[in-house]
Amino acid sequence: MSEKCEWLHTQLEHRRTVKYPFSLETLPENGVYFFYELGEAWGHGGDKPRIVRVGTSKDGNFQSRIAEHYLLDETKMNFNAQRSAPHDRSIFRKNIGRALLNKHKDNYLNVWELDFTSHKAREEHASQRHIEKEKKIESEITQLLRNKFSFKYIELDSRTPRMGKSGLESALIGTLAHCPLCKASEDWLGKYSPKPQICEGKLWLVQHLSAKPITEQDKETIQNAIRASC
Repeated sequence: MSEKCEWLHTQLEHRRTVKYPFSLETLPENGVYFFYELGEAWGHGGDKPRIVRVGTSKDGNFQSRIAEHYLLDETKMNFNAQRSAPHDRSIFRKNIGRALLNKHKDNYLNVWELDFTSHKAREEHASQRHIEKEKKIESEITQLLRNKFSFKYIELDSRTPRMGKSGLESALIGTLAHCPLCKASEDWLGKYSPKPQICEGKLWLVQHLSAKPITEQDKETIQNAIRASC
């Protein structure tokens, strides 16, 4: 498994690293993205950065997915008790917020866990929300993402299966999750996550961690995508 993890990291060295600020128009409509985090190194020798998250999107939504993670539309900070906050549109942001709140033993974690995109949740729990507190947490998440995280991506044809158990995303996650050499640093924020899949692991993910690793066919798909982009 470690060989496949090293292979994946090495192949992605051929792709440019995207850091904030960046132009959404330079990103593809479809693909898979790989997030890196300052302070997190791979386990295959040296101090090269390790992948801490893999993600994709529904057809045509790649740019909007990245925009949600980085909160490029800052008008979305104008939410209230009857409108969902940015972390309800990005599980990546939600997971970072969970770790921040848990690190400080903040009971607001119970409210943060609720999904306010649901009308029922807004009806039943709006009175529990502390909007100014949420905005402060959202701002901290945004600064962390913009200052400590970067990403690479591969562009894929819309016909290439990406999502779900049979998609490339799950195989990539399985490859990284099962590598015995890549580990989280002692200072990794994810260690404070209330989600055992994150705090006991090394990825900002809870799904597909036990998926089968990439196949030779997957490798060919990845290499072709990288060649087409160079």
